[in-house]
Amino acid sequence: MSEASRPPLPPFETLDAVTRKVRLAEDAWNSRDPVAVSLAYTPDSEWRNRDVFLTGRAAIVDFLTRKWAREQDYRLIKEVWAWRENRIAVRFVYEWRDAAGQWFRAHGNENWEFAPDGRMRRRVASINDQAIGEDERLFHWPQGRRPDAHPGLTELGL
Repeated sequence: MSEASRPPLPPFETLDAVTRKVRLAEDAWNSRDPVAVSLAYTPDSEWRNRDVFLTGRAAIVDFLTRKWAREQDYRLIKEVWAWRENRIAVRFVYEWRDAAGQWFRAHGNENWEFAPDGRMRRRVASINDQAIGEDERLFHWPQGRRPDAHPGLTELGL
């Protein structure tokens, strides 16, 4: 893949293309590599993540570095909610624990807007954290990409 594009490219016309785009994003975030994740965004990408507003890849790298230092054992599942042309709406859930060992399940929605090269130029995320017990965890795969056979959000009833 060249630095100039991130297929699938908009306009998104099929559920298969959109599902692939969402899974690629999930896989990248599960890598917990802030620099690699930032390359999927335009250099001037605009974000709202909860109450944090930021612009540009350097800010994304800084944000994700701090996020994954705080949110330990992070595991994420994303699911397509809707799409049209160069926009995708997803819902997601991720599990993580803090330094004291308290587990959380974060539930959220994201709205994505893509540039013609397939990089995300805008990301708007709304997220709520729910404290859970370790015995309530549902995401148990080894750190990294979610296995293909692991159920998605709908199958897990989330």
